[in-house]
Amino acid sequence: MGLARGRARLGAATIAVSAVALLAACGGADGNTEDPSEAAVGATSSAPPSSTAADPAHAVAEPGPLSGRLYGDDLLVVSDDTLSDELIEQIEAIRIGDVKGVEAAEPLSYAQFTVENKLYNIAAVDPAGYRAFTGEGSAAWQEQWDRIAGGEIAIRDTLQDRIPLDDEDYVEVGSGKTTHRIHLGAWSPAEVDVIDAMVNAKWGEELGMPEGNALLINTGFASPQEVRKKIEKLEDLSITALDIVAQSGIDPDTYQTVIPVGSFADAVGVYRYTPIGGGRVQPDPAWVREYIVTEQMPILGSMTCNKHMMPQLRAALLEIQQTGLADEINPDEYAGCYYPRFIAGSTTLSNHSYGLAIDINVSGNQRGTVGDLDRGVVAIFKKWGFAWGGDWSYTDPMHFELDHIVEPG
Repeated sequence: MGLARGRARLGAATIAVSAVALLAACGGADGNTEDPSEAAVGATSSAPPSSTAADPAHAVAEPGPLSGRLYGDDLLVVSDDTLSDELIEQIEAIRIGDVKGVEAAEPLSYAQFTVENKLYNIAAVDPAGYRAFTGEGSAAWQEQWDRIAGGEIAIRDTLQDRIPLDDEDYVEVGSGKTTHRIHLGAWSPAEVDVIDAMVNAKWGEELGMPEGNALLINTGFASPQEVRKKIEKLEDLSITALDIVAQSGIDPDTYQTVIPVGSFADAVGVYRYTPIGGGRVQPDPAWVREYIVTEQMPILGSMTCNKHMMPQLRAALLEIQQTGLADEINPDEYAGCYYPRFIAGSTTLSNHSYGLAIDINVSGNQRGTVGDLDRGVVAIFKKWGFAWGGDWSYTDPMHFELDHIVEPG
């Protein structure tokens, strides 16, 4: 089934006013319209991947028709690495007085990828179990889950104008030079607000995502905040209250964990930050000490950036100076490198939060313009491993960011 038809069915799912009608329209081939609250959730099909999968090399077993209970998404627990079976058992056993604290829990892999200087959260999921936490319309849309199982990616429908696709409807997932081209299977109506994109476990492994480092939890009749307090006593984990995120876009009461995939993985490591108001974030001081340095550089003077980028940034600026192009960069219009904050008007981080990007010659190179940067300067930055925002679908010609590591000779 082509992507255009998938988009049309997504539109139908999004505006549906009856769960029964939606199940009838989007159910499996057998026309199953069973009440989703009747059966259990989470069983993974043991059938082999479908031979008609869009990407057989990355396909897993299709999840089959929806046949389980639907759950709300209350908490997302994220660790730097795989959550142990023992810890998951402890979480599932939590009680708040006489009330069971965890009604349902679904393990997944959780990390981040970047597209045009914006960070997006990606989850590698088991379609059969995860779908039950994503809202009625999303859970019942069978084609979405079959496409994820078949090796395609589903991306939140609210991001249609922000994540660019190529002419064949593929998106580059990763960071810098290390990306994987994954075909878009669906613009998803999924309601888990902190998840921007979903793939299956095979893609999660290829992308280098830490296996099973997150747990999506429904707390049933128990208070999510009380359950969070209990989990916090078990281990140092990022625990996000998803109802708060749905209302304000960010949970200010927990630190967030960023685990990039692609080229930025080594240059960022695990980035923990806490929102501190005014669009600012406070990274873990230990991370700042480990990764951020201040050095005197050619042309621009004192610069505070990520230590992994500094050698090639110095080499690029030095070559610009040596080739007589230094006057093409105005030091008074250098807008910085490392600034840990959300992109204005959003709760999205940019690569400046890791000190992996610089903005120069601001006044003549605003977003959405061709810009007036000397193309010789652009070519030298690209030679030294930088991507240029002037090449993006929505241009940002003042912006250069780390694309790949280049070791100066």
